[in-house]
Amino acid sequence: MVWLIGWVVFGLLIGLIARVLVPGEQQLGCLRTMLLGIAGSFVGGALGYLFQGGSLVQSSGWIGSLVGAVILLVICVRRGKFID
Repeated sequence: MVWLIGWVVFGLLIGLIARVLVPGEQQLGCLRTMLLGIAGSFVGGALGYLFQGGSLVQSSGWIGSLVGAVILLVICVRRGKFID
C-alpha cells in the first residue's frame, strides 16, 4: 500500500512541476495532474529504453519523469486538450 501512496505523491509533484514549466492555460484538476506525472514517468522510461536499453515498460527517475510529463503536456496543449 505504501508504494501506491508513493506513486500518487510522485505523480502529483511531477505533474505540478510540468504544469509550471509549460506555458499556456491547462484545465487540469488534481487527478489529471497526478495521472500526467505518472504517465510522464512511463514516457520517460520508454525514452530511457531507447537511449540506454533495459526494459521497455519501466518507470524513470525525477528528471526522466519530468521530461516525459512535459512532452505529454505539450502534445495535449497543442492538440487543444485541457483547454476550455
